[in-house]
Amino acid sequence: MSIENIVASASVNQNIDLNMITKLFTDVEYHPDQFPGLVFRLTQPKTATLIFTSGKMVCTGSKSEKIARNVIKTVISKLRKSGMTIKYDAKVKIQN
Repeated sequence: MSIENIVASASVNQNIDLNMITKLFTDVEYHPDQFPGLVFRLTQPKTATLIFTSGKMVCTGSKSEKIARNVIKTVISKLRKSGMTIKYDAKVKIQN
């Protein structure tokens, strides 16, 4: 048996402006009329992180718990480097 998809959730304990993320990153998906979360994809490793205005995040597609934790750290780092203020590091919880 091989692990195909680890799901991890996290929260940065603050509201996040998803419209601002769409202005800062061209390769994200956000259609609030269809789904309340923004999809932030990484190509390496190939994962998708859902980001909600509440500051909650859900990472899918990673092959290990370590990768899932690193993906969430990477997403937060990219948001910070783009100029967004993210006050706290996320506490990651593995869901499966």
